[in-house]
Parts: sequence; structure tokens; C-alpha cells
Amino acid sequence: MGLMDFIKGELIEIIGWTDDSRDTLSYRFPDQDQEIKRGAQLIVRESQAVQFVYLGQFGDLFGPGKHTLTTDNIPVLTTLQGWKYGFETPFKADVYYVTTRLFTGNKWGTSNPVMVRDQDFGIVRLRAFGTYDFRVVNVPRFLKEVAGTDVHFRLDEFTDAMRSRLVSVFSEALATSKVPALDVATRYSELGEALLPLINPVLVDKYGIEMGSFILENVSVPPEVEEAIDKRSSMAAVGNLNDFVKYQMAKGFERGGAGVAGVGAEVAVGLAMAGQMLNQPGGISGQATPAAAAPAAGGAIPETLGPADAAKVLGVSEADVIASLEAGDLKGRRIGSQWRLTRAQLAAFLQ
Repeated sequence: MGLMDFIKGELIEIIGWTDDSRDTLSYRFPDQDQEIKRGAQLIVRESQAVQFVYLGQFGDLFGPGKHTLTTDNIPVLTTLQGWKYGFETPFKADVYYVTTRLFTGNKWGTSNPVMVRDQDFGIVRLRAFGTYDFRVVNVPRFLKEVAGTDVHFRLDEFTDAMRSRLVSVFSEALATSKVPALDVATRYSELGEALLPLINPVLVDKYGIEMGSFILENVSVPPEVEEAIDKRSSMAAVGNLNDFVKYQMAKGFERGGAGVAGVGAEVAVGLAMAGQMLNQPGGISGQATPAAAAPAAGGAIPETLGPADAAKVLGVSEADVIASLEAGDLKGRRIGSQWRLTRAQLAAFLQ
């Protein structure tokens, strides 16, 4: 830390400060209870701003350059001090140096899961962490809301003070953006860029800081949401379940030996018979007795089926059937947490 203050007698004639710590956000010039002389020189370097505070009120703000403290260039302080005809006598004021450069690579994260309302899953708990870059853009607001009257406010103090506030701003921005949880957990870079326009206005208004970048390195969701993501990925890879069933049947023919060629062929023959009998006039769908259902691979098709029963008929996994029901390709009805479908719905799917 380098400090330059030349004092002649009891008066401060030159005010200046250089930072070699690389982690200082604000620094109060140590006046040692001495007064500032009229015409004193104020030196403000690049990436610095100087805020005068008089009796708890914000006075003039100075940017980079060399300034002579006279009535002409400290009008706000002149008004606060009550100098009617310009000041001739020394005065006292707190002088705060604020670093305005970009601070990069700062970590953020949720200590506890944040609750987010999702269009697919309702209320979802999310954990997230990443990094961000920021700079001070509103010096009075930053000093008032973040640094306060701290003599030497450092970066580690800032991250401690802002951790919960940043998570709160992140949660509000995520809720406003209405990004589905499925996308939150898979599109980190795009989401960080999309949230910046929502986060920055709040940060500038509340804390006087602005983010240059906001990066999500990881977002974790509850196990049930992860399962849904995996299911959606599987469906995207498989495509339409009807085509998948046909593929499974073809694989069955390839595996089979003599005759009708194995399990896949048996499923195909059973489904064909079921489809014909379900749809022909006076067939199964017209009969009142459920026991008269058409024989398929493994036995008769009941009047109503669960996902497990449908999976056996189709020769696919139960998870594939549930995924197809949720996607709407296979029609069914959800009763509580369980899916049910009828023979007619299964027949319609097979057409």
C-alpha cells in the first residue's frame, strides 16, 4: 500500500493514494484529524474515483486526474458547508478512494437449495455455483449499501457480504426468466448470458455494482428431475415410440432361428392379431366380456392396462411407455401418480 499525503503544519496540501494490493475496493484517506487546505491538490489515478463525504452526506465525486480543491470544482461540498462567497478557511471531510476496475474470477454459490417455480415440475430445488466479474459503477450507492464507513474494504469482505445477496438476485432473475429446469441444468453458458440483463439493473440500483460476466459452472437438480432429464434424452435418441417398437420387432427377426423367429416375431404376430380383433365389427371392442380379449404375446390383453402391461405387449421397457404417455404419443389417463390406458388406445397407437 502506497500513501502520499504531504502535510504542511496542520493542513493537508496533497491528497493521493496508490493501491498495490489488487484486492482493495475502497479506502478512506487517513487525515489524522487534520483539515484540508483551500487549493489542496487531489490526485486520482486511472481506475479510481474519489468521493467526498461531509457530516455523513455525500459531497463531490472526482474521476481520474489532478484536481485543485477550490470553490469552482467542489460545488456540492460548498453547498453542504454553507460557504456563501467561497471558502478561504481549511475544511474537514472524509475522502474515500474507490477502485473502479474490473474484478474478475469471483466465486459465487448457493449454500442451500433455492426454490424455483418451474413450468414442468412445479416447485423445484436448485443448487448452483459459478464465477462472475464485476466493477463499481455507482460510487455513492456502493459506499452506502456495501462498503459503509469501512476504512479499508477488501475483496474478501465484499464476497462475504454479497454472497447471499447475489444468490437472492440470481433466484429472482431465474424466476423472472421462466427458464425450464430442464434447460437450466443443460445450458449453462447461454443461461448466464441470458440472466445478465435481468441481474445487472438490480445490482446497479441496489448496490452500485455491475457484472461484466456471470458464469454458471454447475446447476444440480433433485434426483427426480435428473431422471426426467435422462428420460427426455432417451426419447430424443429413440425418437417416436412407434418406430422404436418396429425396430425392436426387426431385431427380434434377426435374432430368431427357424419358424417365426423368436420373441420379437411373437410380439409382432400378437400385436397384429390384437389390432385386427380390436377393430373388426363385432370384435373384441364390441364384446362386453373382458376375458374375451385377443391373445397376444404372453396372454390376453385386459380392458385397461398399466405401463408395465403395455410394455409387455409392445416389447419395450416400462420407462419407454411412460415417456411416450407423458409426451402424448401414446394416449392414456393419469390417475393420481399412475398411468392407465385402454385396449382401444393401445390399438389406436398401433395403427
